[in-house]
Amino acid sequence: MEENQTTLFGMGIDPTTRIHLTEAARWARFLAIMGFIVCGLIVVVGIFAGSIFTFFSSRYADQGPSMTGLGAVMTVIYLVIALIYFFPCLFLFRFASNMKTALASNDQNTLTVSFQNLKIMFRYVGIITIIILAFYAIIFLFFVITTATMGNLK
Repeated sequence: MEENQTTLFGMGIDPTTRIHLTEAARWARFLAIMGFIVCGLIVVVGIFAGSIFTFFSSRYADQGPSMTGLGAVMTVIYLVIALIYFFPCLFLFRFASNMKTALASNDQNTLTVSFQNLKIMFRYVGIITIIILAFYAIIFLFFVITTATMGNLK
């Protein structure tokens, strides 16, 4: 094994791999920070969307169906979306920070924590993706059944 190579689980982190991991950590940090900014924007939009719906609900209440409470519902939906989006950004940021520290100090434990955060981020995004796909499948089945039922009524 070369002198400038660090061992990891019986495999080596050579200078080229170190460069790749450093660059991956930089991009992960950038994407995580951008994700935090987007989370903040989602919260702000949710608050303003709720205010706008409440304003229009009170202003035009006599002209149609009441939208009372829709503003609060919209705000809650946006806040939930921001909360769901916050966690992968947090784990990605932790991966980047720990990776940078691990590569600078050759610390195996910090490197392990870094990869654990990356694993958690991917698991979280995967579970959310499965939930969204299942939701789409349910909606699709609902529309297929509704369309078939409506076709039989004619």
